[in-house]
Amino acid sequence: MVGLIQTLIGEIERLPTERLFGRVASVRGLVIEIGGVQGNLSVGDRCRVIARDDRSVPCEVVGFRAGHALLLPYGGLDGVGLGCRAELTESAPMLRPTDTWLGRVINAFGEAVDGQGPMPLGEHPYPVRAQPPPAHQRRRVGGKLDLGVRALNTFLTCCEGQRMGIFAGSGVGKSTVLSMLIRHSKAEVVVIGLVGERGREAREFIEDDLGAAGLARSVVVLATSDEGPLMRRQAAYATLTVAEYFRDQGRNVLCLMDSVTRFAMAQREISLSAGEPPASKGYTPTVFAELPRLLERAGPGVPGTGSITGLFTVLVEGDDHNEPISDAVRGILDGHIVLDRAIAERNRYPAINILRSVSRTMPACNTDDQTLLVNTARRIITTYEDMAELIRLGAYRAGSNPEVDAAIHYYPMIEDFLAQRKDEATDLETGYALLRRILETTPDGAGQDGTATG
Repeated sequence: MVGLIQTLIGEIERLPTERLFGRVASVRGLVIEIGGVQGNLSVGDRCRVIARDDRSVPCEVVGFRAGHALLLPYGGLDGVGLGCRAELTESAPMLRPTDTWLGRVINAFGEAVDGQGPMPLGEHPYPVRAQPPPAHQRRRVGGKLDLGVRALNTFLTCCEGQRMGIFAGSGVGKSTVLSMLIRHSKAEVVVIGLVGERGREAREFIEDDLGAAGLARSVVVLATSDEGPLMRRQAAYATLTVAEYFRDQGRNVLCLMDSVTRFAMAQREISLSAGEPPASKGYTPTVFAELPRLLERAGPGVPGTGSITGLFTVLVEGDDHNEPISDAVRGILDGHIVLDRAIAERNRYPAINILRSVSRTMPACNTDDQTLLVNTARRIITTYEDMAELIRLGAYRAGSNPEVDAAIHYYPMIEDFLAQRKDEATDLETGYALLRRILETTPDGAGQDGTATG
């Protein structure tokens, strides 16, 4: 009760002493044109249009045309008509996170959507569209972060403050990988942005994949696919804003976003509605300008703060990994994890294609022994997959090539190593130990010292 009273007092203290308003001059599609206050507005400012039934429709200024301000609504336009009142609200959207947000599910405005009462507000406001820390003031990436997934810990090691993309087509297991990261990673705080998520799957993800234990150390920012493009874009910004709050408290934050592609699609809708011409496959230039502004907010903080380790999913259209958004995001991030449909079809999950995936902090974060171990396993996978067709057809004759013979022996065991159940966790050291044990076996089932290995 005390917290609710403090929240109400804070809201009352922030009420403006005066209000400016204009009138709706035109409505075209999703775009509202207002006149009378355009001199007091700039792109990104907020307005509230009062519909015929006194319903308040929050909007954002996205441009100007012929002396009028162009607004896009966060919700539906039912009841909005000519002459409706358009009131100016805060010019710079803010969130006020606190530690008590852990375990809660919020929308893009920082409002509770989990039915557990209003969100308590912190003392310090955080801008929703903040700038990343200056590059020369940021710390370097930290030590290894244990993600709990064998394939990632060993072959694609992630460090604290690193940003990586998870690239996959639809139905290849992105959500499964995210749920494993949430459950098994050693990050202190997890901030999850579900941008454009299917409404049916949102609750399933929170209750089944996240679970009570995972939710207790997480904040979930949710914007479903039926919400407007501004809400979906705002959810992505809000996710980073909440992560920045915990980073400034000295925490090491794991920020997961599903997906960057839906953020880009939302920005494309906004830009096209404002009259911006498309540039590449319907995406406008603003989309490619906004991607680095969003993704660069993750990473190490300045000295005295924590870090934000970011893993962002990218929905690859038509399994084309060179389509515009995939190509742009891959160039911004510090590594990419490729989920392969062919691997998923043979029922090996997580369906990570080791050879097409890269972590740019490797091998600098590894010891020489670990680097040798990983390189040896990669070489075995490469050799086997180069000869896979001949092996399956029975055209390869055993003994023709020692490297191929070794690959045939080791490859099934490495595949078993890469497969992992969703409820199974493997720490960093155990992952290296398991891989070393595999590579120390010989084709006759004995170890290098002649002793049997299991």
